[in-house]
Amino acid sequence: MNTSSNQPISERRKFFLSIARATGLAILGGLTWSAFVNEVKATSLILRPPGALDEDDFLATCIKCGMCVEACPFNTLKLAKPGDNKPLGTPFFIPREIPCYMCVDIPCVPVCPTDALNIKSVQNENKKLDITKAQMGVAVIDDSSCIAFWGIQCDACYRACPLLGEAITIEYSKNERTGKHAFLKPTVHPDVCTGCGLCEKACVTQKAAIFVLPRKIALGKVGDHYVQGWNKEDEKRVENATSKTTTTELSKDSAINSLNNSGDMEDLLK
Repeated sequence: MNTSSNQPISERRKFFLSIARATGLAILGGLTWSAFVNEVKATSLILRPPGALDEDDFLATCIKCGMCVEACPFNTLKLAKPGDNKPLGTPFFIPREIPCYMCVDIPCVPVCPTDALNIKSVQNENKKLDITKAQMGVAVIDDSSCIAFWGIQCDACYRACPLLGEAITIEYSKNERTGKHAFLKPTVHPDVCTGCGLCEKACVTQKAAIFVLPRKIALGKVGDHYVQGWNKEDEKRVENATSKTTTTELSKDSAINSLNNSGDMEDLLK
């Protein structure tokens, strides 16, 4: 019997081979897409370069050119690669590894070709670059792990902060446990903190007790319906405000009468 490998492949065999290839490509494509989706989902804790737009707008605008990464003189910025659990090809930084060193000329921002890094957001009133306007994130302190809250003297984060005495201050309080020592506790001021991460890098604990998070995650939101009555500027927001009273079955009667009405109480307890 002739078993030569030069025999032509039958049409039936070609058909099955093409199905196998298509199936393999589909599986590979599915795995690749699944990996990409997982990378995109894990973005809530990512720290972007100075001037970055809000995350959704940033992802829609950034073309992943890497020019900001090349412009960074300290190798702070890196492009996300598979396995980083971040949108592939987008710039980010990890403060504990290499923080942002707050360059005065902010070289990573002007080179952005799409304004994904918005230069106007890091300019002062005179339209000059001002790195203190950056809002990359905000430092958060875990007081259960910060040794300063234990009573051990440490001001590493305070000394490392480029906005010394502004973004982080030291608050003194008596140590009731010893009765003769003082706590020197660091306090972060979010309105000044740029999220550079120099404090996180300097932290002496094994895992940093002070760390930078995106502002939307680290900070709460009061809501426009609360007003700082002691702040004249904030009071201006409600100068022309109006109110509307909502009436329910319970509120039709006075509070005392409503509570004294046994029928109403029985209904409430049902």
